[in-house]
Amino acid sequence: MNPFVKTYTYHSEIWLPRPVAEVFEFFSNAGNLQELTPPWVQFSILTPGPISMHPGSLIDYRIKIHGIPLRWRTEITEWEPGIRFVDEQRKGPYRLWRHEHRFESLRDGTLMTDTVHYAVYGGALIHALFVKADVERIFNYRRERMEALFGAIDESEAVAS
Repeated sequence: MNPFVKTYTYHSEIWLPRPVAEVFEFFSNAGNLQELTPPWVQFSILTPGPISMHPGSLIDYRIKIHGIPLRWRTEITEWEPGIRFVDEQRKGPYRLWRHEHRFESLRDGTLMTDTVHYAVYGGALIHALFVKADVERIFNYRRERMEALFGAIDESEAVAS
């Protein structure tokens, strides 16, 4: 990461009442990303499927951000089946995008963690005016979809029990 570029972090956790193998299998199919992306992003995968997931896999997408059509390319840079994987933007709307997906067996279910380190063009003002809210809105939608697909309970209940 470039020390001269302001980097932001988004972090979320969700407990899903499904085994790690099932949740990881869903996320290891790049085609399922469509299920988790809000319709207002107008997301589509351009890379022909099926996409083999491993370090070095490149995936091309088309999205719209605030009505502006963009191409996005990510690379799978780390791949540990059943544990975690990392995708990093190689071309797209961010100066930097590194998204780690982590899966941990917890109380007969899966604690799924998303940690994103990102930087934006236009700096702190653009982040404050647009990007921060966009990232939060997209991940909130993703959480709702995961709850609908896998079921969920409040994380504090999962951790406390």
